[in-house]
Amino acid sequence: MNQFVPITYIIMGITVLISFYSFSNRNMLYKLIMNPYQINNRKQYYRFVSSGFIHNDHMHLLMNMFSLYYFGQAVEYEFLVKFDTAGGLYFIVLYLMAIVVSDIPTFFKNRNNPAYNSLGASGGVAAVIFAFILLRPLDKICLYLAICMPGFILGTLYLVYSYYSSKKSKDNINHDAHLYGALFGLIFCVVLYPPALKEFFLQVSEWQFFR
Repeated sequence: MNQFVPITYIIMGITVLISFYSFSNRNMLYKLIMNPYQINNRKQYYRFVSSGFIHNDHMHLLMNMFSLYYFGQAVEYEFLVKFDTAGGLYFIVLYLMAIVVSDIPTFFKNRNNPAYNSLGASGGVAAVIFAFILLRPLDKICLYLAICMPGFILGTLYLVYSYYSSKKSKDNINHDAHLYGALFGLIFCVVLYPPALKEFFLQVSEWQFFR
């Protein structure tokens, strides 16, 4: 494989630029934000994608971009190994489709609510993280650089947490985007590379708690 500029870096760069611009231009933010009512009534379908490139504040942006930086490069590499030059295209499709798909449940829930808004790259980032977990289930992932565990365990806990948090809906976090983005990442990889599922269970079956 030839040297290349990781697509992860390009996505991060575009996201940072648009997010920073929207921090100081609220009109732009409201034009790009995920607002199901505007999509339903004014057919502004672009919001499904544009909302993934803006963030609520600097910390929101930092957390998503840090996660994308860490996991995106690894998934991009795995795709290039498995699909050669087409791997980069598949990675872009994974990320962008996840942003759209993860917001579809939110759209149907809130399409008649003009006050509802959501934003952020969480759906796309969740898809990338769970693609990583599927392809490298035994690699350890650390929460807050302190609590580390194999990806398949953390992924399972994350799905359960997102599911029940989505049902409660007592905070302002769009847990649906996290949940459906993660599930989309898994399904996308299995469809794209069917052996991934067998390889996943083979690796997990060989895992030992004490190593």
